Order: sequence, then structure tokens, then C-alpha cells
Amino acid sequence: MCTGSDSGLGSDSKSDPDSNGWSRARGAVLKSLVLVGGALLLRRLTKSTTRWDHARIVAESLNGEKFSKEQAARDPDNYFNFRWLSCPAADMVDGSKVLYFEQAFWRTPHKPFRQRFFMVKPCAKELKCDVELSTYAIRDAEEYKNFCDRPRDQRPQPEEVIGDIAEHLTTIHLKRCERGKRCLYEGSTPADGFPNSWQNGATYCTSELAVLKNNEIHAWDRGFDDDGNQVWGVKGGPYEFKPAPSSSFNDVLNPLSFASQPLGKRIEGSFVLQE
Repeated sequence: MCTGSDSGLGSDSKSDPDSNGWSRARGAVLKSLVLVGGALLLRRLTKSTTRWDHARIVAESLNGEKFSKEQAARDPDNYFNFRWLSCPAADMVDGSKVLYFEQAFWRTPHKPFRQRFFMVKPCAKELKCDVELSTYAIRDAEEYKNFCDRPRDQRPQPEEVIGDIAEHLTTIHLKRCERGKRCLYEGSTPADGFPNSWQNGATYCTSELAVLKNNEIHAWDRGFDDDGNQVWGVKGGPYEFKPAPSSSFNDVLNPLSFASQPLGKRIEGSFVLQE
């Protein structure tokens, strides 16, 4: 019995050349797959974002329909529920994206009180920023009302849009946010702002903008007189514009919600200068 047991152990310990060869081949294949997979993952993680990638991300975040509904519900004494709507309008020869933007009260979305063109492009290499966002007046603003809500063949076409870009109003230089912040990009106009005589004796205005995840935009626009006194704009902080859920279009019973004709395709994003 002991001999039989020893014999069994001896036969198991004999090596099979075919088996050992397959094991080595399989190990080599697995090692190669691990190395290739690791290299691909490292390449994906370390792939640098180009200047135009940053501009594209910001443009996509600015696009769309947003509301300050939640903020107005929290602080109705200082904030209104505004509708922010923006969409692509044209591409410039240098690759800059031109967006149409309008702002209206939620009750009267078809009557915007502010209309602008945004131009989005990478910052010049000598500037310490990632994306340049400029606003322009529109030559014939009445022709562009409800631009984003209209079918494409009923809008001014790209070549017309480029011809209707009028006075330069402001420029904001955006940088990527530091790790740990809620935002993706943030920036402002220069401290001395841009000329503005819109109302209440203002001589210049400043703008601050933050792009957050999920296409949320925070915008804070203020006007100042020659003595540095703020004469228009909210004082407590930026307006917070969030993309509205689709149900908000039908929630007519809520005084802070808004019903309108549904857009052909729900857009996600936007930007505004707040009085």
C-alpha cells in the first residue's frame, strides 16, 4: 500500500513537455495583454487636452436652455427666474465658435430683454488662460429673437450671422479650475471692466463666469460709476443657471416654472450678463 502510494506521487510529479509549453505560452500572452492594457490606460490618462478642446468644452456648456429657478425660489427678494437660451450660430474662419444668446423672464420667453453673440476660442498662447469668451452686440437684434427656437431654415444663416456681429462688449478669460473646486472653468473681465453706460450712471461693467459640471453656469455681471459704486446688478453673488428637467416645461402650476413650445432637440448649456 505504501509502495502504491509512493508510485502514485512519483507519476504525478513527472513533467509533461506539452503541458509546460502551453503554460509558458499562456503566461506570456497574459503578460502581454496586461502590458498593452496598462499602456493604453496610461495613454488615455496622460493624453493632454488641446487648446481647442478647452474651447469646445466651454462652448458646449454655454449652449442650451437654463433657468435660475432654484435660486429664485431660495431668495425671491434678490433673484428672478430668468431663462437663458443659447445655440450655435456660425463658425469663423479661424475656428472660433459664434453662439447666439438671449435672456428673458420665464413668463415671457418669446420676449427676450437681452440678446448677444458669444465668440468662443482658445486664449492666445502668451496669455495665462485657456479660453477666451467675448460678447458682441447684434446689428439687427429684432431679426434674431427666438433664434434657437426656430427651425434652422427659418433662422439667419451663418454668413448672415457673421455679417451681423457688431460692437465688442466684453471679454472674459477663463482658466481651468483648481483640483477640488466645483467648477470646470472660471474667469472674469479685467478689474477695470469694459465701458458701459447702460443705466443708473454706470461708466463701466465687470463680468465673472464659472462653468460647472452638468452644463451649469454661474454668471455675475455688475455696473459701476466713476467712484467705484455698484449701480446695477445683484450684490449677493452670481446668478446660477441650471439646465431644466424636461418636466419643467409642463409644470405650469408652479409659479417659478415655465411652459413653452418644446425645442426640437433639448440643448444643454449657456451664458448671460445680468442687470
